Amino acid sequence: MHARVRGTTWLTPSLVRVVLADGDLASFAMPGAPEPHTDTYVNVAIPPAGAPYAEESGVFDPAEVRAAGHPADVQPARRRYTVRTWDEATRQLTLDFVVHGDDGVAGPWAKGARPGDVLVFEGPGSGYRPDPAADWHLMVGDESALPAIAASLEAVPAGAPVVVRLLCDGPEHEIELSTDGTLELEWLHRTGDEQDGDLLVDAVRLLEFPRGRVHAFVHGEADEVRALRRHLLAERGLSRGDMSCSPYWRRTMTDEAWRRVKRDFVAQMEADVA
Repeated sequence: MHARVRGTTWLTPSLVRVVLADGDLASFAMPGAPEPHTDTYVNVAIPPAGAPYAEESGVFDPAEVRAAGHPADVQPARRRYTVRTWDEATRQLTLDFVVHGDDGVAGPWAKGARPGDVLVFEGPGSGYRPDPAADWHLMVGDESALPAIAASLEAVPAGAPVVVRLLCDGPEHEIELSTDGTLELEWLHRTGDEQDGDLLVDAVRLLEFPRGRVHAFVHGEADEVRALRRHLLAERGLSRGDMSCSPYWRRTMTDEAWRRVKRDFVAQMEADVA
């Protein structure tokens, strides 16, 4: 599946919104309709410069590329991105990309994206939507989880309490969030020292939890997510079924290095508190 860039907008100094249209979006459908899941994602495939399968139109089939046995250095880089919005009427798909200068693959692609550029992807997949039967909601993460948290907030039932803790690099990296729920939001700012990795879990430890069953969404940096998961399951008594928990990236690792070890890390994380 592919689509073409309709336009881009910088939301913060490190977050760029890319609106996609045309291509194969006529057949795109969000999982979970009529109430789509809010962590719906697509797996984008970005080829390196000069890749022989994408030289002319930029359109290719990732499955065919894998089957063709191209050398590793020309295989497309695979990344997973949350669907921020899907407009059924206009058939426009919006993705938000975190950009850290020229590091990585997808961030630099989004930074340089121009109208008409092609983005190839597979999916969508999904798994989480705020449970309307929960007494309250907890959403915790960093910039990488911000698109999913923003989309999830918009699906919280009217008046439902929702507690959000978000980590970013400073006030200029905050964005406006909207919800029909009763929002209790705190932004946490990194300072650049080794204690940054404790900011989210410390903030959650300090929370006085509302009464009743909570439905939690905890996504972001691997070690932070692992510590949060351990705290919520072992110390707060949440059940695994009441929490969506996923490490998106890991500090000090490139995207490719993290992809190689992620499966083992997740297995170790889940063994912490079974």
